[in-house]
Amino acid sequence: MPSSRRPAGRRAIALGALAVVGVVLSACAPGAAAPDTSADAVDVSTELTSDEVTLTIADETGFPVTDKLTEEFTKQHPNVTFTITRDTFQNLTANAPKLLASSTPPDLIRLPTLGETVKDGLVLDLDPYFDAYGWDAWPASQLAPLRMSEDGVRGSGPLYQLGLGYSITGIYMNTALADQLGIDGPPATMAELEEDLATAKAGGVQPIMAGDKDGVVNFVTQAAMNQYADKDEFMAWMFNEPGATYNTAGNTEGAELIRRWADEGYFPSDINALDYFTFVSQFSDGGALFTFNGNWEAANYQAALGDDVTFFLVPPIEEGGDHVAMGAANSFSVAAKSQHKNEIVYFLNWIHTDPVARQIIVDVTGASPGGDPSLALPEVESGSLIEKALEMSAQIGEENGQVDFMANTTAGIYAGSIIPESQLLVTGQITGAEFTERVQKFYESEVGG
Repeated sequence: MPSSRRPAGRRAIALGALAVVGVVLSACAPGAAAPDTSADAVDVSTELTSDEVTLTIADETGFPVTDKLTEEFTKQHPNVTFTITRDTFQNLTANAPKLLASSTPPDLIRLPTLGETVKDGLVLDLDPYFDAYGWDAWPASQLAPLRMSEDGVRGSGPLYQLGLGYSITGIYMNTALADQLGIDGPPATMAELEEDLATAKAGGVQPIMAGDKDGVVNFVTQAAMNQYADKDEFMAWMFNEPGATYNTAGNTEGAELIRRWADEGYFPSDINALDYFTFVSQFSDGGALFTFNGNWEAANYQAALGDDVTFFLVPPIEEGGDHVAMGAANSFSVAAKSQHKNEIVYFLNWIHTDPVARQIIVDVTGASPGGDPSLALPEVESGSLIEKALEMSAQIGEENGQVDFMANTTAGIYAGSIIPESQLLVTGQITGAEFTERVQKFYESEVGG
């Protein structure tokens, strides 16, 4: 049943300049003494070796940016080649400490959650390179979530990670289906979003394409929570600040909204059988009005849907209010036991500074390339989803509305609690209050209360 046409204010938001500020994300028993890595220490150098070197990277499946970057780096520096291994997000997160502690660790590893790796001496302190390369020119907010203090609180202390692109999340809308339903543009408020979901359901169109076999319905769950929660309170919990809690009124209200959407039938009936790649493919095939995802899918959705797709920030509660969105560095750490520290950090610096590398980050991921904001931004097609993604990053930076992904809070929380509890939530088996209570209980078992 078509809804009434809405005023022009609901059309895609026109944003200003594209200056992007990227904000943001065992083999050793917790609490054990850190391994002695002094034997592996090297003198910091910003010069690339002329020796033949093979660098190893452990990355997650489904993200080809490391392939493109390493190919280009070897093209520019033929003496340096790469070996890349891949595993699922949850497996890589769970197995990272064991990989880093092995006798042959990867030089660089995708590490969304530092967990105990800092305490256990498994990842390299990058502050000496911060000074050597002059990374103080980069926005401090871009690097803050990649720091960790000696007592395990993120946001301060030494730098242990860098990003291969800095992401932002939002909502993709199939505009052809929206026109069919009489919806003339992205919603300006959460209430209007709910109106659109109801319109899609009544019109026989799948309202939200999402999957939760591997937990990624939490792009939707956290997006709802972000609109009701106190942002600083939420971030304190994600950064593991003492006394912080997930079980707040705002988080519970957001989770209750997700339960209501589940009861209304806004999610696929087989949501817990759909993994990330399946729900991405189904949206690409025109299978739903909306999907919640990150800028890394902008190019793929554009290729699949052409002009029939747009990308926008999750709307606030009140029209005209500031936006809140998940975003983080696609974070990687250098193994403390790497035999090629200077070389792999040279590669990381190159990714942030080389024009071709920065272009690859934008073209492949849709993310901001990060680094020194005085550097020219890569070229993007006017009107493209990637351009919209960069505009969204700029807007979130201006509104100071970016928060980390809750899946990055502790090493075990995603697989151990968020996935199984969200599978119950989106199928109407637990309430929003039960969801937040259960996740907090698991969190306390990991961080000690």
